[in-house]
Amino acid sequence: MLKLSAGRRARLRYLPGSYQVLEQGDHVLCAVTADVIPLAALRYWSHELQEAFRDAETANCRYREARAAGLL
Repeated sequence: MLKLSAGRRARLRYLPGSYQVLEQGDHVLCAVTADVIPLAALRYWSHELQEAFRDAETANCRYREARAAGLL
């Protein structure tokens, strides 16, 4: 797990294929693992769940859980 950086956490609105910065910062946290994700490295998120993920495997796991729980 990555350590929390000294920078500021951004607040984003996740859109299909992009995101909107609501509050400036240099990173977000993975919704599943709480790992720090630098904005420059952010590649995986869910606009339906409004969550960021550290990698494709984590995103797929979360999507399976959300579907099973009826959230998607």
